[in-house]
Amino acid sequence: MDLTRTLLIGNSGSGKSWLAQRLAEHLRVPWIDLDRIHWLSDEYNIARPQGEALGMARIAADEERWVIEGIYGGIVSEIIHRATTLIWLCIEDEECVANIRQREVNDDERLMALLEWAGSYRLRDESSGFAAHQRLFEGFTGSKIQLMDRFETTNFATQITPL
Repeated sequence: MDLTRTLLIGNSGSGKSWLAQRLAEHLRVPWIDLDRIHWLSDEYNIARPQGEALGMARIAADEERWVIEGIYGGIVSEIIHRATTLIWLCIEDEECVANIRQREVNDDERLMALLEWAGSYRLRDESSGFAAHQRLFEGFTGSKIQLMDRFETTNFATQITPL
């Protein structure tokens, strides 16, 4: 599996950032979190203009080596042609919701919205939902792997060899 340019997709709370960080550190490549591209601030309430976000993602994907992760199918579809490997964290919605509850400290309105968002992954009919990710995964012609739970994700992370 060629991990030179690895793209990770999956639901919120699926472990994308956890795995991406470990991959990037182990492979000594940049880690790009699409949340930082999609949102204008850490408050996650103001989206960056779409054209600007796509431009930033394309610039990042033009680099020779990277790990890029995110839920944003609209952005992913614009850069997927640069990926050498696609990893889909296809974790059950309930597990993603539990993961979010475990990592978040504040029980506020933003958390409630995130939990609802993660819990509706398989129902959402838009570019960041399950069906859109499935189409991206099925259409990808490079190396790809689908990880179904935390055990598979952790096991995969421990088997990575440096580039």
